Amino acid sequence: MATHRKPRNGILTAPGPRAAVGLTTAALATVTLFGESASAAPGTGSSTASIKKVQASVNKLYQQAEVATERYNAAKDKTDKQRTAADKLLDEVSRKTAKLNATRDQLGEFAAAQYRTGGLDATTTYLLASDPQQLLDNAHVMQQMSGRTEAALETFRTQQIEIAQERSKAVASLQKLDDSQQELSKQKLAVQKKLTTAQKLLNSLTAKEKARLAAIQKAADAAAVQKAAASSASTSTSTSTSTTSSGYAAKAAKAIAFAKSKLGVPYVYGATGPNSYDCSGLTQAAWAAAGVSIPRVASAQYSYGTKITAADLQPGDLVFFYSGISHVGLYIGGGEMIHAPHTGTVVKIAPISEMPIAGYARMA
Repeated sequence: MATHRKPRNGILTAPGPRAAVGLTTAALATVTLFGESASAAPGTGSSTASIKKVQASVNKLYQQAEVATERYNAAKDKTDKQRTAADKLLDEVSRKTAKLNATRDQLGEFAAAQYRTGGLDATTTYLLASDPQQLLDNAHVMQQMSGRTEAALETFRTQQIEIAQERSKAVASLQKLDDSQQELSKQKLAVQKKLTTAQKLLNSLTAKEKARLAAIQKAADAAAVQKAAASSASTSTSTSTSTTSSGYAAKAAKAIAFAKSKLGVPYVYGATGPNSYDCSGLTQAAWAAAGVSIPRVASAQYSYGTKITAADLQPGDLVFFYSGISHVGLYIGGGEMIHAPHTGTVVKIAPISEMPIAGYARMA
């Protein structure tokens, strides 16, 4: 069963690289975040303008944490793949070593037989020689060996070479794994640093300021929804050729149904479900539910998909945000998406207009 680190100073930390990612709602409740943003330390009696300024500061911290989260995800994905490759190589070394030992046993039997018949103990000489290959290349020794012994010795030599090669590959792979794990730890610390800073700013707010901040965010959300609806209506009336195949529509419906089933599930950076997600973890899981395997990281998902324009946007397409692509959401129509925003929030429906859009892509 996966274990999780306890919150430190109110900030949730992701599990270690080998642990399954996921935290309980109770744990998330310790992080007192409001809406899609937070604030700096404005002090009691701050003006609305001051709170908005603080909100912008903390939003920036969250966006920076998202960038670090995607780097963390990329490092974790690389680490997982490198670990699989290293394990495979080590298994191959073990398998070939077992075969080598079997051949060694066979050569021992040949040596014993030669000894009993009074023949030249060439096999024993080979096994005890400091340079078996040189001995094997010696023509007059080869001539005195039986065909079976010669074949066994050749097999033994070949197996020795193969094992040496596999061990070399395994050592190199383990070094890459170590490098990947160090990068993973580095990116994990980067995420935690941003979230810790944001949490300290939030903790400095008074109850009254938090209430005002929540009201500001609620009004901003309502305005964004209206803007998205107007944009969607305009797009639908100006385009008539933006259609998708029935096959894609069916898959998109499954992806959307999955994402809707996760509404209210906590955001946890690095999480891929089933009880918590980050942004790209949610979109990957949604399309997996539709039978389509897409990459783990948002930027990789964008590269994987077929690029489309805003006019061609259909339910099921992915919408990518920020320069460098550090956030992604699943479009559901009407200018809205389902996404996992950031720490302290849950999977929710939101207008795609609330963040700067970097592009759109179709996954199937």
